[in-house]
Amino acid sequence: MPALTIRNGQGARQMRIVATGMLVVMAGLFLLARHLEPVHPAWGFVRAFAEAAMVGGLADWFAVTALFRHPLGLPIPHTAIIPRNKDRIGDTLAVFLKDNFLIPGVVARRMRRVDVAGAAGRFLANPSETQGRTRETASRLVADVMEALDQERLGGMIKGVIDGRLRNLDIAPMLGQALQAAIAKDRHLPLLEGMIRWGARTLEGNEHLIRQMVHDRAGSILRWTGLDETLADKIIDGLLRLLDDMSVDPGHPVRMKAEDGLARLAEDLQFDPVMQQRVAQWRDELLENEAMRRWLDGLWEQGRAALLRAARDPRSALGGKFGETLRQLGETLQHDERLRITINRFARRSAVGFSARYGESIVKLVSETVRSWDTRTITRRLEDAVGRDLQYIRVNGTLVGGLVGLLIHAVEVWL
Repeated sequence: MPALTIRNGQGARQMRIVATGMLVVMAGLFLLARHLEPVHPAWGFVRAFAEAAMVGGLADWFAVTALFRHPLGLPIPHTAIIPRNKDRIGDTLAVFLKDNFLIPGVVARRMRRVDVAGAAGRFLANPSETQGRTRETASRLVADVMEALDQERLGGMIKGVIDGRLRNLDIAPMLGQALQAAIAKDRHLPLLEGMIRWGARTLEGNEHLIRQMVHDRAGSILRWTGLDETLADKIIDGLLRLLDDMSVDPGHPVRMKAEDGLARLAEDLQFDPVMQQRVAQWRDELLENEAMRRWLDGLWEQGRAALLRAARDPRSALGGKFGETLRQLGETLQHDERLRITINRFARRSAVGFSARYGESIVKLVSETVRSWDTRTITRRLEDAVGRDLQYIRVNGTLVGGLVGLLIHAVEVWL
């Protein structure tokens, strides 16, 4: 957009030079023709053309200039029209946008004629060379924008959004429902058996601690007779036998109690406020953990780097299995009527919802932005946008005026 504005401004200045140059040429031609008119009658036609061309050019110069500023700096009434009415222009533009583009009913009617799913499907399934260039240009633009943004601020904003979403996530009922569903289909059994095996390995790896604890708590007589070692062996053997029985016997009482405990845990996660509050506290403590913060930082950097690589090289990013998946998705979007209707309905509802929710804010933003511009800014921007065509008016006025003057002079001569 800035490049387009610059090109428009350069074109307007070039045409202004051309129009002014024509006016100067006509003035010089008028003086020359008036001086040479007694020499030959043909110079009368030249004088009439140049004289009328000057009048037409000056009139159109005055009209064009009066739109943006006071001609020659003189406070002539009804000049500098745009600077004097910039607030009204902003309000009118905002109302125009609202009435023609941002009313939910208008958006809904326009979106009914737009096949978003079909267009996306055609683009993904078989992009043409033009679409490929468009995709590459858009990808480079995305990459440039991402690199131009303040990464600390952008990363902080994104991580803040993720952190806020996670803190607002009521995770306890979700965990309870997942655990309940796993128990209903016996998918918890591998977890339970894994816990039993972990308990056996932990017990075997920490026998010395149990023996030391029995030795410390035993009386001097037990230690003197060596019965503390025997007692420790019995405890360890009993615990290992218990764990072995639990692993091979699905109906073992202790195992059944463990399964009952898992079922109660699933119930408490869904319906017990105390348990839900405890899980929420664990969630917050986890999010405040420094290691979790570093993990989120690394996740953001990895994601940003991956997006930049994909944007810089879209052909490579869209190649392989990922590209094939996108092409299959494009084929599905084109031929699956139910999916196409669903996506188009979603796009229409999203556009209508966006206009209903943010339409007033957009209108207010446009109006306040134009109001905040000073007169020089709005004059320069509008003149750069339409000034080229306005300068053509001056050129045409000069030529048309000259032709009219020539015609009148010819009629006078012939009559």
